[in-house]
Amino acid sequence: MNEYNILFHPEAGKEFNKLDGSIRKVVLKQIKKLKHSPGLGEKLGNKAGLDLTGYRKMYVYKKKIRIVYRTHEGKLLIFIVAVGKREDMDVYRSAFERIT
Repeated sequence: MNEYNILFHPEAGKEFNKLDGSIRKVVLKQIKKLKHSPGLGEKLGNKAGLDLTGYRKMYVYKKKIRIVYRTHEGKLLIFIVAVGKREDMDVYRSAFERIT
């Protein structure tokens, strides 16, 4: 099976780096799983008027943290657009703003 490369949106990279060290370790562990199984996350669609069709979400840290990403099959690439808390749909708003 081919291994996917991981690429962070610049702002998603900043979000990841701002996480507490212990949480960052758990998030990184989940991201590494995506390298071999990009379909692990749940498909996103239209959430509260934010069209994230084609993107997926992955839960981390007792479902408190979300990773929003898109898979580019032809390039074997996982593009992470947002990493953060779900509170008030913030992570989804950030993802939507970055892709539009």
